[in-house]
Amino acid sequence: MSVPPSIRLEVKELLWQEADRLSWSALTASDKSRYYSVWTETESIGGKLGQYMDPRKVRVYIKDTLLKSYAMEASADPGKILKVLGIGEDATIAVTYIKPHGCLLSDGRQIAWSRASEWKATLMALHERAFGEGEPFSAVLTESASRFSDPSERAVVESAANKLGFKKLIWLD
Repeated sequence: MSVPPSIRLEVKELLWQEADRLSWSALTASDKSRYYSVWTETESIGGKLGQYMDPRKVRVYIKDTLLKSYAMEASADPGKILKVLGIGEDATIAVTYIKPHGCLLSDGRQIAWSRASEWKATLMALHERAFGEGEPFSAVLTESASRFSDPSERAVVESAANKLGFKKLIWLD
């Protein structure tokens, strides 16, 4: 027996709201594990799913099916990034990218964003994309507070962005 689409969507929306509230991507692996256990035991999540699957598989279903795509989809929306860069809502996105997330605006500006811990891949992806089309306008690095809180820790990244010709490098905590 499989989980009906309506139940799957209902539980997924509930989990994603909780993940937003908890700043899911900033949690440690042990904190996430604790929440998986709590949700498995919660009637509104684990209880509902347990009606359609072996209760011993609920935790894995929550983790691998309902929350696996959360981080990717939650960070995919360029709206917040464009706002941080001061780019108006009237900007037209010509192309969107994943791994790392990014976009090419119709005016030729290339933008990429990711977690700060993935800065090397993000800067190089932006450079490669702009090499093919447009200009390397900006990289936005999120979740930077833990590893890149000190200016000296950011210096190597800022130097690389400067050498690659980026107009802006933004750090978001």
